[in-house]
Amino acid sequence: MSPSLTKYLISSSTAAYTSATKHSFLTAAGSGTLDHNLLALWLAQDRIYAAHAYPKFIGSLISNIPFNSKDSLNSTQELLNQRIFKLLLFSLQNVDREVGFFQETAQKWGLNLEGWPERKGTRNYTAEMSRISNDGAVVDGLIFLWAMERVYLDAWTYVRDLTNTSALFIFSSKSLTRTNSAIISLSDNWSCPEFVKFVDDLADLVDSLGIQPGSAEWSRAEEVWARVIELEADFWPTEV
Repeated sequence: MSPSLTKYLISSSTAAYTSATKHSFLTAAGSGTLDHNLLALWLAQDRIYAAHAYPKFIGSLISNIPFNSKDSLNSTQELLNQRIFKLLLFSLQNVDREVGFFQETAQKWGLNLEGWPERKGTRNYTAEMSRISNDGAVVDGLIFLWAMERVYLDAWTYVRDLTNTSALFIFSSKSLTRTNSAIISLSDNWSCPEFVKFVDDLADLVDSLGIQPGSAEWSRAEEVWARVIELEADFWPTEV
């Protein structure tokens, strides 16, 4: 039985992972002290990621699935390819929903998504997504996709857990600021059971690829994981 690549990666970089999933932006969000404009800036950047870069990323991965007419209908490779396709298709459908959710959240809680310049952290992230998806190795792209979604799950679960214990949220539940109300909506979105299942399905797919320790693919997976963590940490803004 192949070792779990995803569990290994998460355990291999504790300090770096904490910098991405418990960033000061997230701590401020969970404790009710995040500046409204800083949240708006971040959401505007995340919309660029979700509405523009993510569909191109997934589309490139779909085009790189190694479909082959010589594979029989029930062959291992054909079944794997179909599994990859269905999960990537779900990713596209889900991100389309999220783009709408961003705009609804922004309108409801007065978060301005217009006029913000694209941050360097955003440009670096989307450029790396393009590079990974266009290199042709769908395995690397799947690891990258799982890593992105796993970081978001853990980051916003951290925010949700902080809001559940923060006096600012507990004792002002009837008069939450627009910022804190938006934060609750965002953290609920990225810590809900449906999102947890999606991330678990991605992990199961990556682990099912049978990547072995010491192989070139394993080494590339370590590099992809480290790069995603680095990009995620830089994606959270610290000032407007």
